Amino acid sequence: MDQEIDYNVNFFRPTTELSRINRNLIIVLILVWAIAIFGFQILLRVMEKPTPEASLITFEKVWDNVKSGTASEGEKIEFTNSVISVLGKSSTFSDTSGKSVLHNAFSWAVYDLLPEENRKSFKEEIAAFEGQRENVTSLTDNSYVTAKSSIIRQVAGILGLKEYSLEAKLIPLELRSAHMETFTAENKEKLPDVMSLYLTHNQSILTDTVFLGFPFHYFYTAVFLLVLFVFLCWIYCFLIDRLHSRLEKNDENAKS
Repeated sequence: MDQEIDYNVNFFRPTTELSRINRNLIIVLILVWAIAIFGFQILLRVMEKPTPEASLITFEKVWDNVKSGTASEGEKIEFTNSVISVLGKSSTFSDTSGKSVLHNAFSWAVYDLLPEENRKSFKEEIAAFEGQRENVTSLTDNSYVTAKSSIIRQVAGILGLKEYSLEAKLIPLELRSAHMETFTAENKEKLPDVMSLYLTHNQSILTDTVFLGFPFHYFYTAVFLLVLFVFLCWIYCFLIDRLHSRLEKNDENAKS
């Protein structure tokens, strides 16, 4: 009676030399891949150092005076520019409450910097632009562009900004008429944390070093790890081919 052959294969309990070496090779390559990925992320966390942007340093320098109402005009301008630098990071906002705090701070600060006789008409202009912004069908609409340019022209000069700068272009989009007259106590308490969250970055030699035109951590994760994966696949194929050749020769020698 023919002997029954067991074709079941267990990766963790290899029954032949080929399957044992294949298992060990796969495990080694997976470990190399895992260490390359997760080891680098751990290294980033170990070496990182929280570093504030210049805007955060400026904000912290003037904040106490702004909060207490004793800030000079120059300090108010620095405060307003630091806030709009965070509003320019709109794509990074994970919650709407943080942006609401910034809208209140920015709108209130701009309103406070305006000549008193212009405040009422400016607030009405912002309210009208808000309605226009919600209903506009084309960003090249003449009335929309004219209204936007008017707001930029009135505020950019006060903040020391060029009218064509990115910060100046954000002004009409970030002002809120409902937030102009009062900077609420609740938002005053929240603002330092919001500013710190978006203006503090974890940096190290791994993020500051430039390699082939890219920050090293970006090059490593976006380019090197892909190359490494392909290389490990090639190593696997190369070693398995050599193993097959060696075992075939051993079989031939044993038969002869």
